[in-house]
Amino acid sequence: MWFAKLLDKQEGMFVNPKTSRTYLHILIMAAFIWLVGCEAAPSTFAPKGVAAAQISRLWWIMFGVGTAVYLVVMGLMLLGLFRSSTRLPFALNGRRLVVVGGLIIPLIILIVIYGFTLTTLSALGPEENQGPLTIEVIGHQWWWEVRYPDQQITTANEIHIPVGQPVTLKLTSDDVIHSFWVPELHGKSDMIPGRINNFWLQADEPGEYWGLCAEFCGTQHAKMLFVVVAKPQEQFDQWLAQQQQPAAAPTTDLTQQGLDVFIEADCGRCHTISGTDATGDFGPDLTHFASRLTLGAGAVRNSQGALAGWVVDPHGVKPGNLMPSSDVSGTELQALLAYLESLE
Repeated sequence: MWFAKLLDKQEGMFVNPKTSRTYLHILIMAAFIWLVGCEAAPSTFAPKGVAAAQISRLWWIMFGVGTAVYLVVMGLMLLGLFRSSTRLPFALNGRRLVVVGGLIIPLIILIVIYGFTLTTLSALGPEENQGPLTIEVIGHQWWWEVRYPDQQITTANEIHIPVGQPVTLKLTSDDVIHSFWVPELHGKSDMIPGRINNFWLQADEPGEYWGLCAEFCGTQHAKMLFVVVAKPQEQFDQWLAQQQQPAAAPTTDLTQQGLDVFIEADCGRCHTISGTDATGDFGPDLTHFASRLTLGAGAVRNSQGALAGWVVDPHGVKPGNLMPSSDVSGTELQALLAYLESLE
């Protein structure tokens, strides 16, 4: 292969052609693994919203212009290296080449890019994209509190929105600086303690769009995820109505025992479950906990086994998080799991 032959010519780099081909195969396998690993990750190259499409368009314009400039510069360099004469085949020599190639053309390119950038920034402004629905998002170490103030709903690590219309977001932080980012729907916006930043989202297609914190915020920054769930208007209205209901009351002896365990273990000091004595506001609201997709802000999927591990040893799932370990017995744990899984 041409790459292997090229490497063979580098003195002292490889011992023999067989060794060079081995390195080449390793590089190819590493690239393949890297690409496979990125397949399910949210990508700015696959926009699913108006804002993300605008940002992607600007990126491709800059990439295209940058590529053209690179090719021209490399072509001139090769022309200078391999031509026997130092004269160029066109009337741009000496000072004229410096003025045109080093001043006029770059100035034109910068003006064009600047114009596209201003147009994109104007289109992304929150003032021009106010929606009828307002959602408050508060960053915590290391989870997301989500409030629908007009509907009096509080949830965590999930933002449900209707498809095809802008939604107004009010972003802030309760502790350190975080950064709100949903790559497939919009750019980034900082979340600063004591300050509210206005932002907006719009999804053009139903689906689940993963978001993350884009500002290092401590030990579990990498596991501070959330999901935006975009639904048709009718399904979104149904979700709102369901979330406005109080927590499901225990209907069996096992779930009643689970509620008792929850209260006696002082879980209610940190968590709220509407309609019960649990009114804490330090951790996520658990009123409709069972309807959520993940635990620990995207640390693991919400399943019975993962929930048991989270309750008994949350630091084994997400080291450094602020939830203490539990010492409930096996019988109490089964009852607690049954109750939490009933909170649809």
